[in-house]
Amino acid sequence: IIINQNEMKSLLKLFFPDQCSACDELLSEGEAFVCTSCRHTLPVTHLHTTTLNPIQKLLYGRTTIHLEAALFYFDKKTRVQQLIHNLKYRRQEQLSPFMGNWLGSQLAEAPAFSAIDCVIPVPLHKSRLRERGYNQVAGFGKAIAHCLNKPYLDAILYRTKATRTQVFLNRVFRGTEVLDSFAVTETTSLQGKHILLVDDLITTGGTIEGCALALQQIPDIKLSVAVMAIAQ
Repeated sequence: IIINQNEMKSLLKLFFPDQCSACDELLSEGEAFVCTSCRHTLPVTHLHTTTLNPIQKLLYGRTTIHLEAALFYFDKKTRVQQLIHNLKYRRQEQLSPFMGNWLGSQLAEAPAFSAIDCVIPVPLHKSRLRERGYNQVAGFGKAIAHCLNKPYLDAILYRTKATRTQVFLNRVFRGTEVLDSFAVTETTSLQGKHILLVDDLITTGGTIEGCALALQQIPDIKLSVAVMAIAQ
């Protein structure tokens, strides 16, 4: 019996049907990654269209953020937490560009974000990258860069040391653990540029601050931030 590729996909779906990555319900025909119900109920922030500036307030006195965007608000034991968990720990790498396209399509309609010159991801340490096999932020950043028609640069910022998994640290230590964990490969090509730094989740702001400290070695940069989710 010879089974073609389409028949094989149908057979696999019969025995292993696709589930919503946010609620685990079976996906209907035409749905991808997240079911229609979750698409309409997930807590989308629209921060880039409001006067709310939670990321700027979080980092006030620590670093200057010019523009900010977050796809979702984050709370523990919610569907957003499940999405992030599936992306980072259950090898559902496809969720990264899915969320990047979702947010990127919104930012493409925001005039302020046309001033962005490039998109840079928060990097993983090489040991964590080997362990996980991918940077969970890469697809997110590439999709946003594509939507904004800007270059995606993942060779400028790098992580100098492997920090412990943030979820197991208390809030104070979580914010200071990563401050001296980043560096840049060079400081000339992006002089005077407006950088959009992308990450998965912002809680204390420690990771963003650590990246900002490294990027500020580049003269006259502007820094903006886009994340998959921001903790409330």
